[in-house]
Amino acid sequence: MTTLDQDAAAATSRRLRTQEEVEAHIRAICFKTGPPALIGAELEWTVHHTAAPRAPLDRETLRQALGRHAPATLDPGHPPEPTGHPPEPSGYPPQPTGHPPESPGDPPEPLPAGGQITIEPGGQVEISSAPARSVAALHAAVTADLTTLTALLDGAGLRLGEHGIDPHRSPRRLLDTPRYAAMERVFDARGRHGRIMMSSTAGLQVCLDAGTPAELPARWRAALALGPPLLALFANSSRHAGRDTGLASARMAAWWGMDPRLTHPPIGPPSDPAAAWVRYALAAPLICVRRGVACWDPPPGATLADWLAGALPDPPTAADVDYHLSTLFPPVRPHGYLEIRYLDSQPGDEWIAPVALLAALFADRRTTEAALELAGPVAGCWHTAYRYGLADPPLRRAATALADLAHGRLETGLPAGVRTHITDTVQRRLRGAGTAEEPS
Repeated sequence: MTTLDQDAAAATSRRLRTQEEVEAHIRAICFKTGPPALIGAELEWTVHHTAAPRAPLDRETLRQALGRHAPATLDPGHPPEPTGHPPEPSGYPPQPTGHPPESPGDPPEPLPAGGQITIEPGGQVEISSAPARSVAALHAAVTADLTTLTALLDGAGLRLGEHGIDPHRSPRRLLDTPRYAAMERVFDARGRHGRIMMSSTAGLQVCLDAGTPAELPARWRAALALGPPLLALFANSSRHAGRDTGLASARMAAWWGMDPRLTHPPIGPPSDPAAAWVRYALAAPLICVRRGVACWDPPPGATLADWLAGALPDPPTAADVDYHLSTLFPPVRPHGYLEIRYLDSQPGDEWIAPVALLAALFADRRTTEAALELAGPVAGCWHTAYRYGLADPPLRRAATALADLAHGRLETGLPAGVRTHITDTVQRRLRGAGTAEEPS
C-alpha cells in the first residue's frame, strides 16, 4: 500500500516530455476554481538597525532575533535543497513570494496566529499569513503576528522598514543559496534591476481565490487592470540607497526594468487566462535549475520550451516545472489562487487599506465588473503608474473612483475602528499630490 506522501513524490518526479503534458500540469495547479471563500496576504519589509538604519544588516543578527521562527536559510550551515525536493505546493495557504525552501529540514515555528516567516535574499522579512475566511479575521491574525515579529526585532535593536524599497542602502545579498546565486548571475547579465529587486525591494501581496470557471476570466482581467491605479494610490518608494529616484515607486521600476518575459503581465485571450499563463511559462527563460551540486546556473538563454526540446539532458519533472513557475514574477501570478503582487510594502498597520480595497472590489461579480470598467482607461499604464503615481490625472481619477466603489462595499464584519482607519488611510493618500512631478 502506498502512502499519500509516496503518491505525491511520484507525481512530482514524473517526467513531462511534451508541451501538452506541461500545459495540462500547469492548468491543474495554477487555476483552481471554485466559489471565492478565502483571502490571504504576504507582507514583506526591509529590516534596519533602529539606531543606524543605514548600517548593513548581518544574517546572524537576524537569525538570533527571530529565534525559533527563523527560516533555515539564515543558518550558515544549512544544506542545499536536494534535487528531488518538491517546492511549496500551489494553492492555499498563501506561500512565500516565489522562493521555495532551500532546505529539507523542519520548517520554522509559525507565528502565534499561523503566519510563517520567510527571508528574502537581501534580508527582507516576510510574513505569509494563514488563509482567512474574512478580511476581519485576516486583519486580526496578521496584527497578532506582526506584533510578535515587531517585538522580536525590537529586542535585537532592529525595526521593520516602511517603504517598498530600501531608502538607505544599496542592494546586498545576505542569503547564500544555490538558487539565489544563480538568479543573481542571470539577472546581472541583463543589468542592475534584478539585483535591486532581489535585495532591496519589499512588497505587499494579496491572495484571492480565482473564482468559479465563469468568474475567472473577469477576476483575472480585473486583477491586472486594477494594477496601475492601485500601484499609484499606494506607491511610497521614491527614495533608494540614499537618493531620491524621482519615481513614485522605485520598487516597481526595478521589477519592470527586468526581463519582461519574467515580470511583465502575460498576454493572451481574455477568455482563457490559463492559456496565456502556459505560453508565458514556456517562453520564460530558466533562471535556475536544481542540481545536486552548488551551481544551479541554467543553460544561457534557455527557456522552459527549450528544456522540453532537449536543452538539458533529461526532460523536466513536474517538480521542475513547479520550480520554474516560482521564478516568474508578473504583477499577478496564478498560484492556485490569484497572487496580486504590484503593491509597495506599507508602513505599520496601513497594509490593511489596500487589502480591504481589493477584497471589496472582488466581493461579487457585479462589483468586479464595475471595477474593471473604471480601471479600463489606465489598465496598461504601468510605466506611468510607477513613474508619476497619483500625479498623473487619469490614474488619480481611476484610483479615486475605485476607492469610492470599494468604500461602499467594505466588509461589514470589520470593526468600526478598522473601517475608519482604512478610509482615513485611503483619503490621505488621495489628498496627496503624488510623489513625482506631474507629467507635462
